[in-house]
Amino acid sequence: MPASSNRSTTTDAPERPLGTGRVRRLHLPQKLRNLELFLLLLACGINAATVVLVQLGALGRIDTTLVLLGAGLSVLVLALHVVLRVVAREADPFILPIATLLNGLGIAMIYRIDLANEEYGWASASVRQTAWSALAIGCAIAVILIIRNHRVLFRYTYVAGFVGVALLLLPLVPGLGREVSGARVWIGVGSFATFQPGEIAKIALAVFFAGYLVRNRDSLSMVGKKILWMRFPRLRDLGPILVVWALSMSVIIFQRDLGTALLYFGLFLVMLYLATGRLSWVLLGMSLFLGGALIASQTLDYVNGRFQNWLDALNPDVYGADGGSYQLVQGLFGLAKGGLIGTGLGQGRPEITPVPQSDYIIASLGEELGLAGIFAILALYLLLVARGFRIGFAGNDDFGKLLGVGLSFVIALQCFIVIGGVTRVIPLTGLTTPFLAAGGSSLIANWIIVAVLLRLSDTVRNQPRLVV
Repeated sequence: MPASSNRSTTTDAPERPLGTGRVRRLHLPQKLRNLELFLLLLACGINAATVVLVQLGALGRIDTTLVLLGAGLSVLVLALHVVLRVVAREADPFILPIATLLNGLGIAMIYRIDLANEEYGWASASVRQTAWSALAIGCAIAVILIIRNHRVLFRYTYVAGFVGVALLLLPLVPGLGREVSGARVWIGVGSFATFQPGEIAKIALAVFFAGYLVRNRDSLSMVGKKILWMRFPRLRDLGPILVVWALSMSVIIFQRDLGTALLYFGLFLVMLYLATGRLSWVLLGMSLFLGGALIASQTLDYVNGRFQNWLDALNPDVYGADGGSYQLVQGLFGLAKGGLIGTGLGQGRPEITPVPQSDYIIASLGEELGLAGIFAILALYLLLVARGFRIGFAGNDDFGKLLGVGLSFVIALQCFIVIGGVTRVIPLTGLTTPFLAAGGSSLIANWIIVAVLLRLSDTVRNQPRLVV
């Protein structure tokens, strides 16, 4: 009898938790996708309601044209959701709804500015943004279907580096590059729409940085001379950071784009710190970039003007000068007019600020949605970045960790640079607010980042060491 009891105990004990774990594992993907579907439907409903409120506020009636176009985008997003159910069943359920909501809010505000400028029909900026959004979501679907495991990208580390640098140099090619608002970061063929290859370059460079740092982490992290409590790298190990610094400075000098230079260098610096754990790299990198920016502000009129507008924006001489602080001050007035809860969608005057649909879309949203609306948008960005960081740090392989954190940091740093410039925390640059601002190249790049993060999250959840 005791033997029988012992045998029963040893037989049943391991089976019960194993069976429970299997049931939980089988139901997890379905729960994740059902949660994503619910959030997607909620996001699409909010986007549709936002467009309707813009029409009621600005026109006093409802026009179904943009609503129908938005419905088409919703169908595409749901198609992406179906693709995830088939090929990435355990992908993060929050990333896609957040991107959808931000994209829809941006289209609604661009449409609001179109109405203020009396731009209607298929040639309006809002319709173009909708078309670019459809193309961007299509690219995200293609990435999910083609890249079945993020580790495949590790094989193409140096190819990605070559592609990234080539894309950065494209605007400098005679006859291909286009100068817009003083910055030469666009390309175009004849009368065709311009495209900003640097937006795609940031993804290629993130792949290159992740692969390169994984291969060379030991020499960058374990060797060097210790000074006080900090270990500094050897002079011969400074090559990578000096090359990226020189590349960033060349973007400032030849392409006249301070924001893009800061974005690329900041991306490399964060990924370098994550790979090595050395704070000394951060100090060296910040010293290099601040020193280069200071020299550029004294020698380049473009950079000096940016700093002058930032430091002395309300000076009448600076405010009224050609390329002065007029845009910055008008944006601040618009944010101030919005107050806590805003003027209401369709009730403000965002069109007074120059280029309110791209560089200053945050000021436009702040005027009509108020501080509360801006906080809600910032909370969406914060949640998106936090999910990306979580995906990266949960991974077992170093390449996936660096890639996930790097791509998430790109979104975070870009938001800080743009919103910090609009609110006069830092000098204003020409970057776009991810998902919100008008611009096809930015939309495509950000939706590709979403697709890579979704693929990463699915791979991470399928790793055996991760407890879900």
